[in-house]
Amino acid sequence: MLLKLLEVLAGERLPKPTKGRMRIHCLENVDKALQFLKEQRVHLENMGCHDIVDGSHRLTLGLVWTIILRFQIQDIRVETDDNKEKRSAKDALMLWCQMKTAGYSNVNIRNFSTSWRDGLAFNALIHKHRPDLIDFDKLKKSNAHYNLQNAFNLGEQHLGLTPLLDPEDISVDHPDEKSVITYVVTYYHYFSKMKALKVEGKRIGKVLDNAIETELMVGRYESLASDLLEWIQQTVVILNNRKFSNSLVGVQQQLQAFNTYRTAEKPPKFTEKGNLEVLLFTIQSKMRANNQKVYMPREGTLLSDINKAWERLEKAEHERELALRAELIRQEKLEQLARRFDRKAAMRETWLSENQRLVSQDNFGFDLQAVDAATKKHEAIETDIAAYEERVSAVVSVARELEAEQYHDIKRITARKDNVIRLWEYLLELLKARRQRLEMNLGLQRVFQEMLYIMDWMDEMKMLLLSQDYGKHLLGVEDLLQKHTLVEADISIQADRVKAVGTNATKYSIGDAGYKPCDPQVIQGRVSHLEFCYQELTQLAAERRAHLEESRRLWKFFWEMAEEEGWICEKEQILSSVERGKDLTGVLRLLSQHRALEDEMSGRAGHLKHSVAEGQVMVQTDHFAAARIQERIDDLQAQWAALERLAALRRRRLEEALALHQFQADADDVDALTLDALRIVSSGETGHDEFSTLALFRKHKDAAAEVASYRPVIDSLREQAASLPREEAESEEVRGRLAGIEERHKEVTALTKLRKQALQDALALYKMFSEVNACEVWIDEKEQWLNSMEIPEKLEDLEVVQHRFESLEPEMNNQASRVAVVNQIARQLMHNGHPSEKDIIKTQQDKLNNRWSQFRDLLDQKKESLNSALGVQNYHLDCNETKSWIKEKTKVIESTQELGNDLTGVMALQRKLTGMERDLAAIEDKLGGLRGEAQQLAEEHPDQAKAITGRLAETTGVWEEMKNTLKTREESLGEARKLQQFLRELDDFQSWLSRTQTAIASEDMANTLAEAEKLMAQHQGIKNEIQNYEEDYQKMRDMGDMVTRGQTDAQHMFLHQRLQALDTGWNELHKMWENRQKLLSQSHAYQLFLRDTKQAEAFLNNQEYVLAHTEMPATLQGAEAAIKKQEDFMTTMDANEDKINGVVEAGRRLAGTGNINGERIQERVASIDDRHKKNREAAVELLMRLKDNRDLQKFLQDCQELSLWINEKMLTAQDMTYDEARNLHSKWLKHQAFMAELQANKEWLDKNQKDGMLLVSEKPETEAVVKEKMAALHAMWEELESTTQTKAQCLFDANKSELFTQSCADLDKWMGGLEGQIQSEDHGNDLTSVNILLKKQQMLEKQVEVRQKEVVELQTQVKALGQEGKDPEEVDGRRQLVEMKFQELLEPLRQRKNVLVESREVYQFNRDVEDEILWVQERMAVATSSDHGHNLQTVQLLIKKNQTLQKEVQGHQPRINGILQRSQSLLKDETRRRQADLQQLWGRLTEEVELRHGRLEEAHKAQQYYFDAAEAEAWMSEQELYMMSEEKAKDELSAVTMQKKHQIVEQAVEDYAETVHQLSKTSRGLVAHGHPESERISMRQSQVDKLYAGLKDLSEERRGKLDERLRLFQLNREVDDLEQWIAEREVVAGSHELGQDYEHVTMLQERFREFARDTGNIGQERVDAVNRLADELINAGHGDAATVAEWKDGLNEAWADLLELIDTRTQILAASFELHKFYQDAKEILGRVLDKQQKLPEEAGRDQNTVDALQRMHSTFQHDIQALGTQVRQLQEDAVRLQSAYAGDKADDIQRRESEVLEAWRGLLEACDGRRLRLLDTGDKFRFFSMVRDLLLWMDDVIRLIEAQENPRDVSSVELLMNNHQGTKAEVDARNHSFSSCIELGKSLLARRHYASEEIKEKLLQLTDKRKEMIDKWEDRWEWLRLSKTH
Repeated sequence: MLLKLLEVLAGERLPKPTKGRMRIHCLENVDKALQFLKEQRVHLENMGCHDIVDGSHRLTLGLVWTIILRFQIQDIRVETDDNKEKRSAKDALMLWCQMKTAGYSNVNIRNFSTSWRDGLAFNALIHKHRPDLIDFDKLKKSNAHYNLQNAFNLGEQHLGLTPLLDPEDISVDHPDEKSVITYVVTYYHYFSKMKALKVEGKRIGKVLDNAIETELMVGRYESLASDLLEWIQQTVVILNNRKFSNSLVGVQQQLQAFNTYRTAEKPPKFTEKGNLEVLLFTIQSKMRANNQKVYMPREGTLLSDINKAWERLEKAEHERELALRAELIRQEKLEQLARRFDRKAAMRETWLSENQRLVSQDNFGFDLQAVDAATKKHEAIETDIAAYEERVSAVVSVARELEAEQYHDIKRITARKDNVIRLWEYLLELLKARRQRLEMNLGLQRVFQEMLYIMDWMDEMKMLLLSQDYGKHLLGVEDLLQKHTLVEADISIQADRVKAVGTNATKYSIGDAGYKPCDPQVIQGRVSHLEFCYQELTQLAAERRAHLEESRRLWKFFWEMAEEEGWICEKEQILSSVERGKDLTGVLRLLSQHRALEDEMSGRAGHLKHSVAEGQVMVQTDHFAAARIQERIDDLQAQWAALERLAALRRRRLEEALALHQFQADADDVDALTLDALRIVSSGETGHDEFSTLALFRKHKDAAAEVASYRPVIDSLREQAASLPREEAESEEVRGRLAGIEERHKEVTALTKLRKQALQDALALYKMFSEVNACEVWIDEKEQWLNSMEIPEKLEDLEVVQHRFESLEPEMNNQASRVAVVNQIARQLMHNGHPSEKDIIKTQQDKLNNRWSQFRDLLDQKKESLNSALGVQNYHLDCNETKSWIKEKTKVIESTQELGNDLTGVMALQRKLTGMERDLAAIEDKLGGLRGEAQQLAEEHPDQAKAITGRLAETTGVWEEMKNTLKTREESLGEARKLQQFLRELDDFQSWLSRTQTAIASEDMANTLAEAEKLMAQHQGIKNEIQNYEEDYQKMRDMGDMVTRGQTDAQHMFLHQRLQALDTGWNELHKMWENRQKLLSQSHAYQLFLRDTKQAEAFLNNQEYVLAHTEMPATLQGAEAAIKKQEDFMTTMDANEDKINGVVEAGRRLAGTGNINGERIQERVASIDDRHKKNREAAVELLMRLKDNRDLQKFLQDCQELSLWINEKMLTAQDMTYDEARNLHSKWLKHQAFMAELQANKEWLDKNQKDGMLLVSEKPETEAVVKEKMAALHAMWEELESTTQTKAQCLFDANKSELFTQSCADLDKWMGGLEGQIQSEDHGNDLTSVNILLKKQQMLEKQVEVRQKEVVELQTQVKALGQEGKDPEEVDGRRQLVEMKFQELLEPLRQRKNVLVESREVYQFNRDVEDEILWVQERMAVATSSDHGHNLQTVQLLIKKNQTLQKEVQGHQPRINGILQRSQSLLKDETRRRQADLQQLWGRLTEEVELRHGRLEEAHKAQQYYFDAAEAEAWMSEQELYMMSEEKAKDELSAVTMQKKHQIVEQAVEDYAETVHQLSKTSRGLVAHGHPESERISMRQSQVDKLYAGLKDLSEERRGKLDERLRLFQLNREVDDLEQWIAEREVVAGSHELGQDYEHVTMLQERFREFARDTGNIGQERVDAVNRLADELINAGHGDAATVAEWKDGLNEAWADLLELIDTRTQILAASFELHKFYQDAKEILGRVLDKQQKLPEEAGRDQNTVDALQRMHSTFQHDIQALGTQVRQLQEDAVRLQSAYAGDKADDIQRRESEVLEAWRGLLEACDGRRLRLLDTGDKFRFFSMVRDLLLWMDDVIRLIEAQENPRDVSSVELLMNNHQGTKAEVDARNHSFSSCIELGKSLLARRHYASEEIKEKLLQLTDKRKEMIDKWEDRWEWLRLSKTH
């Protein structure tokens, strides 16, 4: 069948179909058909023979439409007469239809859908070619079905066209476009054949024209081909040139020229190449079509030759691009290196120059602080300069590197390098010289500073000593003496200090010639001046002490007494004043001062007694001034008594003056307030505009309130006057003031009411004029802008104009509301009546409404023009962006060619192609949208159709190329695709998991209910999303286990770790969701409570305001209105009570469940409950007070009305003008009626009396007012009755007889007229006449009652006449005749009344029935209406109207029933007939109402669906506009905001699926129930579904763009933060602080070591992270990759500089540490040496034992200092090393410190040796002394022994004694060695100059003398014994 169809349509023979019914036969036949279609260049997208054989309806229908489009429609061509423009296919067919139907009424073909619905277009086509078949003028647009059927029938019957369509297919909202085109094509082919004969005659001419045209085209082809090949050859030569400029600018210019060639020069040639192909194809096609020999180009100009040449061009272009970019990179690196050199060189030059300038200056200062600071600064400069050498070397190395790379500006670099070296060497020379000068200045300034301190101190002391203040009182003198004692002590201390400073200063004035820090004369002068000042200060101190001693013993008593007398005199002057105050303020001030004075006197009395007691003590002790003291005491006591009497008198006078002035002040205030109010309320000014009038009204309102508040003030003023003293209270001044105040208050109250009304009227009028003027000014401004605005052509300008239009919308809404307000005010003003302004108001209103309508029309016109132009520009922009997007994706695909198929390659490929499928789907959808948009724009803008379709064709070509590239790449992947898919899914899942965890971990808490609900919805959406990902998670885990099973390489292990992390994240996600759900639930409940709380508090605030601002009205109407308002208010309170109680209960439940905000909830609940109870109590109390006030005002109003009535009647009663007899009777009659009226109204007075008593009993507080009113009323009533009786008696007495006769005559006359009226037969013709007769009847009855009283009065007159002597019988007979005639008239009068009542009932029934019939007929028209509305609002309005109608019918039912019941009592045929008609109409009405209700419900369902669908489409369109927005974030915050906003929108889109689903469900339900508009509903639902699907795609696309932008800003922030961090670290690393001492530098070194460690760890990690992020962005092909690379390079360079600074600072601190450590060690060693030396004892020992102990201690001390010697040697080694590293002052300082330590060490060693020798000498001395002492003691014993021997008694005893004595001799001899040793030791001690030589020498002499004495004693004893023996 398909092959036969193609043969028929194509007119060609196709291959013979294969017979058979097997599937293979079917596939073969379909494949033949498809191959034929491909040969015919018919494009079949994603369609194969299997699809057709398998019965795919969509593809089969698409294939049939493609065949129809190709063979039936595509060949259609139409030529226009004006421009010979060729159009094809659909456009040509459209143009043909438009041309044929031009001029036909109601036919306007714009498309192939809606333009054909009415059938007139089909009939017009037939009529155009066969006018004999159709009378077109009789066809009607409204009868579409007939028109369609007529056209189809004529086409089938007369034209032989098969009716492919039915009228029902076309008569819909949107007919199928393809079906219409297919059917219209049959008309085209049929009518085209009608012109076949005409066309055949032109074909021969066309063949000749084609041949000539073909020859011209061949020549053109050969010329263009030659030119193109020549251009390609020249361009290839240029591109192969590799001579590049040796500068960055030159290379950039060459690259720019190359880009210009690619963008400007090459594209036209490429287009020319394509045109050549098209031209050749056209030539060959024409020649084939004309059966000519096909033209083949000559050799060299073939398309293949051109393509090969073009390929060479592309290759050369590519190679040149690579070479240019490589050279550009090299030049950029050199430029960066040069910039780095320049930056570093500039830094070095600036630093060196600054330091040279700094070092060259001898600005040491002229004080110690300045010089000391200069010294420290110089040390820091030295350290800094020493550490800066490496940086200078770094600059030199960079210069050498540039020289090696042949940098183009190397001469400048070299010169700058030499300059840096020169500056460095010169700086070192300056530094050394400055150090020497600085040290000398420092020493001198220290001395000067010390002098300055001493001089300042002495100047300060001199000022104290020269002071003439010797004390003005006792305490002052004692204080000065104490201070002087301290000053003398300080002066004595400063003596040594002055001497030492003078000695030190003299050093700097003596010395060799050379640099001197100061002139020696200056130094000597300062020293002399210092000594002189000190001597002068000592002398002044002695003089001042003498003066102070003399000033003592004064002041105390006289000082105290003088103080008391002064105080008493001062207070006496105050109390003696006769001033009582000129006004109230003065009196109050004086009285307050007097009270304060009395209090002060009470406190002063105790102090006075104490002072007097002290004085009396002094008198009793015989003080030298006792008489004077007693005199002062007596005088003071007398003054105090007088002061107390004056105080009491003045207090009484002031209190009397206070009362009088208080009254006068209050009266003046009331007068002033009343006059101010009178001036305001009496003003005639109502304002000249709204503002002034409103200000006047507010001012008047305040004035009125103020006037009302004056009454209590006036009453209190009267009471105050009564309390004054009698003579003042009864004075004329006080009474006159009170009377004047009362009179002015009444006047002001009256004027206030009049002015209020005038201001209200003026305010409304000015408000209207103000609004009108404002609206007109705004309209003029906007009209001027719209009229001057021209629609621009650029997109940017269009967007600006569109933004202005969008901003105009809110202003339009505001102005519309203002116009409505103006109309409302105008209507109110005209309704209230402004006769003088009515025309002006109407004119202003009409003028404003006309201007507003014109402005809206102009705005709509401009909007339409703007939207049209904006659509075209947006289309071009979308095409360019789509094309760029496709090319970008193509580059991404091509960049993956070098990746392998293993896991590493697949992972890299997965990173490259992440999101590629989603992007491709989005691009394809974008292209589909562009096609539809292009078609629509081409129809709307025919003049730009060619450009529009051309843009679309370019984009489509790029898309096809990209698809082919992707397909090729996918085929090359092979089996790795599955692994790639798994990795992609794993990355996507992990990305989703991370995003979801971030979203759940958010700490955002809702601040409003909307936010809480939104967060809950988002959280639930996350839960749904987690459940949806459950299956994906399981599949991924299974796939991951399979991939990693048995694999041990690094990539698979990394993948295994990722899977484990995935499991952990998945489990944590569920826990996080539960915790977040609980928190959000509590927050949502709390926000619900807050919302209800705010509403409840608003209720309570309103209630409190109303209750606080309700005042008691002063009129009955105001009281009733206030009660009504209060009752309404309490009703509202009752209505709100449930809500408030609900809030309280909900809050308590919420607090009881443990909500996180439980305390706040409890506080709010307690507050609301308490306020509600208070408001309820206050409202009830206020209502009771208002009701009491209403009763009082009602009573007062009744009394007022009665008093007015009495006054009015009093005037009548007092009228005595009855002198004339002719009017006497009439006056009597009137007076009689007047008296009757008085009696009738007596009940009024009684009623008021009763009401007043009741009011007093219920409300006792009103008793005074009620009694006063009732007393006044009774007095007036009694006066009125007395006056009336007097007047009646006077009238009767004037002419009794005449009155009786006249009264009888009048009665007769009246009864005659009454009788005529009663006998009338006129009972009325209708209801109106009957009612008039009844009213007349009632008037007659009232006249009868009055006349009956006159008849009764005749009896009184008869008696009076009888007393005057008249004939009583005649008079009484006359009376009886009148009375009898009167009684006869009463019965006829009653009968006539009954007849009239019956007639009225009949007429009333007829009228009611007629009215009801009319009422039913009016409602019947509404009930039977076929208008069911065209939108939701109208349907709802109609439903409400129908419901109202139903309620009216139901409410009218009782009235109908009542009328029908009344008809039962009226038994007339006419009545029954009308009753039946009414019943029938009523039944029909109820039935129609129910039917209309059902129809409206169906219409409401449909319109509700349409409304919801329209809202959904509008919402999705708004979101689509947002998704398509090209707005880009300006910074990270805006990017995050936009991303969050997009997440919200995206979530909203996801949540909106439920709405779309609900719409779909609703539509299916309506269609299932057979709704009349089912087809339209189905179409509408399909549109909604398509729109939603497109919206989701756009959402995904925008999210990708926002993520990319955010990552860029995040990188920027990281780079900025890191650069800022590096800059901060550079400040620390570049610090010149090197430490003041060892501890300081140690602290600095530790801190900097920690700083360097932290900087290295943290900084390197951050730098690596930023580099990774930057590399990821660059590798991902980010649009700002160049900027990212620049950021990266700058950051890495800054990081390298920071590391360099850290290294430099580390070295400097290490050097400073060594130096300060040496100083510290030297200081410590020196201290220890000195300490050891101080600890070396001076004691030499008291005896030998102590000397031995001291020697042992000294040995230990010597052993201890051996370790100190090791430290000294180490210090020497450090000093040698440091002296080699430092020069100048540093080296001298090191040497000096070393010398100090060595000198102290040598001193310690010498002291130790001296101590050791001294101890040895001391030991020898004590050993010698011991030996001497022992020998002396022994010799004393020997001598004593010798002397103590007994005299011998005989010879034997002599011998014995001699033997003993000889034994003593032997003992002496035995001691000779001891004596020798001792003497030798003594001599040796004397020989070595022992420090105790004299003592030793003395001991030796004593020893020798004693020995000599002992020997002599022995010799003498021996001689004596020997002689004794001989005798």
